[in-house]
Amino acid sequence: MACISPDGTLTESARKMLAAVRNPTTAEEVAQSTALPLFRVRSGLRELVQAGLVVEREGRYQLTDTGRQKL
Repeated sequence: MACISPDGTLTESARKMLAAVRNPTTAEEVAQSTALPLFRVRSGLRELVQAGLVVEREGRYQLTDTGRQKL
């Protein structure tokens, strides 16, 4: 299941993940704070990175300015 629909809207899980990465955090921490399965968080974060909403640095994820606008 994709985090971003074809029309550009975010799914509920994508919104949860964006809220969880306001400060740098790991995929495991996102899974714990959102109660989403780790495999779903990892694939979702990859999708959000590709969309430019999140950046990954040294295994930690954080919102971009574009991601903040989507919240």
